[in-house]
Amino acid sequence: MIVLLNPWSSASAKKPLPASLLALGAVLEGKHEYQIADGNLEQDPVARIVDLGRSCRLTAIGVTVMPGPQLNHAVPQTRRLKVALPSVPIVWGGYFPSQHAETCLRDPSVDFVVRGQGEHTFVALLEALGRGDSFASIAGLSWKDGQRIRHNPPRPLISLDALPDWPYERVPMERYIHRHYLGARVGSHHSSFGCPFACNFCAIVSIANQRWLPQSAARVESVLRRMRSRWGIDAVQFWDMDFFVSEARTAELAERIADMGLSWWGLGRVDELMRYSGATWRRMKASGLRMVFCGAESGSDAVLKRMNKGGTAGAETTVDLVRRTREWRIVPELSFVLGNPPDPEADIEATLSFIRRLKSVNPEVETILYMYTPVPLEGTLYQEARALGFRFPETLDAWVSGDWRSFSLRREPCTPWLDARLKARVRSFERVLHAYYPTVTDTRLTGPRRWALRALGSWRYWTKTYALPLELQAYHKLVGYQRPETTGF
Repeated sequence: MIVLLNPWSSASAKKPLPASLLALGAVLEGKHEYQIADGNLEQDPVARIVDLGRSCRLTAIGVTVMPGPQLNHAVPQTRRLKVALPSVPIVWGGYFPSQHAETCLRDPSVDFVVRGQGEHTFVALLEALGRGDSFASIAGLSWKDGQRIRHNPPRPLISLDALPDWPYERVPMERYIHRHYLGARVGSHHSSFGCPFACNFCAIVSIANQRWLPQSAARVESVLRRMRSRWGIDAVQFWDMDFFVSEARTAELAERIADMGLSWWGLGRVDELMRYSGATWRRMKASGLRMVFCGAESGSDAVLKRMNKGGTAGAETTVDLVRRTREWRIVPELSFVLGNPPDPEADIEATLSFIRRLKSVNPEVETILYMYTPVPLEGTLYQEARALGFRFPETLDAWVSGDWRSFSLRREPCTPWLDARLKARVRSFERVLHAYYPTVTDTRLTGPRRWALRALGSWRYWTKTYALPLELQAYHKLVGYQRPETTGF
């Protein structure tokens, strides 16, 4: 028996589908018995796994680990499992261990790390464990060879069309279908893996090596029709790293699902979407596209160049996209990365001014503000960060203690070039912005409450008096304001 553990990662009532574990489960079907334990749904998944381990033989425990809240829970839960079931191999996979395999394997509770796209690597590891074979030939695996940590060569990426459909019946799907801005029964799907670009602030680059592997439009249509028929979804969020890489695929999929009555959301690049023809935009709108998410990142072309955004991504291109989405009545959701070295204050001020400009062009622009946090990827930003004294922790204990607990949330990073004053300015601006332009995604925010919030924030927004917006903070708390940057839809 194999157990796949999804540590707690979300305080929101809208629990995320454990996509990575379903992907693993798909390749285990018919080969290995397995169970999925979701810490977002179960009060104590570790206790259930321990009970299971005492009643039957466990071959391995697979743990998916993202930075942030999931890491903070994965560490103590993994240690509890190792104490209770010391002979059961524990395998970590996901973004965090893929980037920090050495740090993970220094911890006695973690036996193996699966790096990158892990389906075939995990199956190969299970087979080696069953036969007692060497692990040296398993591509994509990091492991302990006595006192030495070894990193095998990476595994070539696999086309998603070559992998089986996810076994949704293995999880309580009703608990992952939610009501929010997009619809009354919103599902989710990952229709591609990777991204062809090399932005040097992005963790995906080192995992996907600038590859983008999409499901065909026909395959995506099949999945959505299954979810529509079986679970009655009326909307879907595509959680791809970059959904819109191929205009031809997008246009074909839009045609295929136009009769389904779905609303949908996807993530892509500004310059990609600006290259799309009017005909494709028309198809997307007709198929139910309601909102697009893009990484605008900065209001400065110089900073964008240092980020290695590539392509034709630039500040004016972002302005053009905001205009285009307004014409098509599609909500643009833009994220920004602020506080970049070597001059974080100038970077912050340029981007705050740029956001005000975007709001004047299209008031429905949704904005999500992150503070720059380095990723272990060679490039200008990371080199500058190291020159300013930045270093990653070398132990899991350090990662889950003190300021590092919030580092990977990109909200309050412990970076030496950002002082409390700059962080406070960004958060205060964000509070004022959300008062004068309340998010369209909070469906509970009625007309009168929107009017009151806008009135409260008006003088601050127009006089640029952002500091200490205590009255706005109090009103947001009073009405239960839903902030997209912390709670999603």
